[in-house]
Amino acid sequence: MTPRSLSLAILPLLASTLFAQAPHRLTLDDLAKVQQVGKPEISPDGKWIAYTLRHTDTEADKNVANLWMLSWDGTELIQLTYDTEGAGAPRWSPDGRYLAFTSGRPGKAKGTQVWVLDRRGGEARQLTGVKEDLEDYRWSPDSKQLLLTLQAKDEPEEPKNGKPVPPKPIVMDGYHFKQDVQGYLTDKHPHLFLFDIATAKTTRLIPNEEDRFEEHDAEWSPDGTQIAFTSRRELPDPTRTANSDVFVVDAKPGSTPRQLTTFKGPDEAPLAWSPDSKTIAFREAVTPGYSIYNQERLAVVPAAGGTVRILTTKLDRPVSAPVWTEDGTALLVTVTDDRNSYAERIPLAADAAPERLTQGPGDAAALASAKDHTALLWSTDGKLSEMYALEGSTLRALTHHNDALVASLELAPTQDLEAKTKDGNEVHSLLTMPVGYKPGTKAPMLLFIHGGPTAEDMHTFDLSRQLFAAHGYAVLNVNYRGSNGRGFAYSHAINADWGNKEVTDLLASVDAAVATGTIDADKMAIGGWSYGGILTDYTIASTTRFKAASSGAGMGNLLGLYGVDEYILQYDNEIGAPWKNPDLYIKLSYPFFHADRIKTPTLFMGGDQDFNVPVEGGEQMYEALKSVGTPAELIVYPGQFHGFTRPSFIRDRYTRWFGWYDRYLGLTPPAVSPAPAKTAAAAQ
Repeated sequence: MTPRSLSLAILPLLASTLFAQAPHRLTLDDLAKVQQVGKPEISPDGKWIAYTLRHTDTEADKNVANLWMLSWDGTELIQLTYDTEGAGAPRWSPDGRYLAFTSGRPGKAKGTQVWVLDRRGGEARQLTGVKEDLEDYRWSPDSKQLLLTLQAKDEPEEPKNGKPVPPKPIVMDGYHFKQDVQGYLTDKHPHLFLFDIATAKTTRLIPNEEDRFEEHDAEWSPDGTQIAFTSRRELPDPTRTANSDVFVVDAKPGSTPRQLTTFKGPDEAPLAWSPDSKTIAFREAVTPGYSIYNQERLAVVPAAGGTVRILTTKLDRPVSAPVWTEDGTALLVTVTDDRNSYAERIPLAADAAPERLTQGPGDAAALASAKDHTALLWSTDGKLSEMYALEGSTLRALTHHNDALVASLELAPTQDLEAKTKDGNEVHSLLTMPVGYKPGTKAPMLLFIHGGPTAEDMHTFDLSRQLFAAHGYAVLNVNYRGSNGRGFAYSHAINADWGNKEVTDLLASVDAAVATGTIDADKMAIGGWSYGGILTDYTIASTTRFKAASSGAGMGNLLGLYGVDEYILQYDNEIGAPWKNPDLYIKLSYPFFHADRIKTPTLFMGGDQDFNVPVEGGEQMYEALKSVGTPAELIVYPGQFHGFTRPSFIRDRYTRWFGWYDRYLGLTPPAVSPAPAKTAAAAQ
């Protein structure tokens, strides 16, 4: 199909004609209208940006991403693919002639393959035909090869002689043997291959005796002579440690890798080569053992070997993926900092000061740069994530995919809230009042707890926050101890002491919200997902002040998940083995062992394929509450991992949350005006 070009100058007109009616409250129907803008990929000449745009296909009940291209000056927007199988990972060839992407669309070989579009025109053609699972790919600097990261499949794709092939037993001998989405981890690891575009020949980069080691995050040096990657190679069993290191290898088959880093903890991707191919930037953790609480520091190491330099020793905040400036004198990162995320320029020179680039409340993410052109994704409380050009410290909007939708909505404002705990901690939160809130009245409130624990509630467009506010609830989001954005000590404060300081922080923040005079203390609910679900269990075992609760992908019995979830290394480093510390395991499992104290009606949820926090954690708590006579309900979603992907299940989850909270708080759902009909002008 021919790509469709659209002048961005007419987008404001489309928005105004599409949603001429008065703004309406966000509804579940609006979820399907949200378009997710992917990470920018800037062309080698800096004139174009490729990205994916993900939308919901309600009939197929799935999300589909297609490929788009945008001119840097913001005057031309082109949709490049329309396939229902979607597209991902767009990457420009260094010579600028081609735009590659990954897709599982039908072709000469099955499975996810690399496809390529010629910028001179024509249909996409399949470039690779690998039988393995494709994890990642990169163009060589001369545009003649692809660097592929491939992992052998566990099962044959085709029946033999027309007969069904019976499944094989899954054999594991690694210590860390399961991971969410990936499933059970066998002895098949991802490895690096060179794919010659002219001959379509695929060759293993590192000798086969390295099969026991995985290879990830590979990047070519700009001069094309070397490849950097990360790997865990600590013997006798690499799966017993989170210690990953940075390696380099010559960019020719049969080469032997050289280890560049020796820190006994995570040295993390993405890796970024300096323009002169002499230095590799990466991120190093603060401490060796605590993978959950670690925050990533920006580091560089000479590609020839030498001393690692930490560039952010004075910045007690985690940084994101590093991007080199064109002149090689500095790196660009995004920094997570107390309810916000901003872009920052960090010079290599030790005597030069870092420079904050974006200002004000918001969330900066997904930096990309080429030819001194820098783009990123930016979102605020009232604006869905869109792509922006970062010009000095000024943001210039490049995409407007969600502008029409946002213009049609009546949104609730979000304000900062601080609280002081009884043990002297200062807690920072966000409070969002209901849509249509009338000053002088008191609103019902939902304490909605983020996961992680090292995540952070920020000034970004939060669909959950706005949906509950549209439904009539004030929403309190608390960055309890354990959260990101307040420094390593703040995150590490809950080490081996789960459910203690966090609950103290949550309840102090609830008190602060009630003290504003806007919250009805007799109509409060609590809920969360992942560690937010876990903290829900801890909180309702500590207080009866909430009228209803929902614990999603949570657990209250640590003993019950040892060896069942994916966190065996975290258990070892933080808590120790159960037979060595049984009292600590019992202490940290107090929601389960004190289930008779829980009087709050609780809705438990989870996906049956979740290996992160398996649904067994919710099942145990559900059964415990049923045993003691506390109202409880259990919802299991088939085929879902820790993060849900099926749109109908995401909608169902909200529907059940609304119904459960309304029921036990004695509330009547607010009347909602129908959303305006979607017209042909909304096709963009």
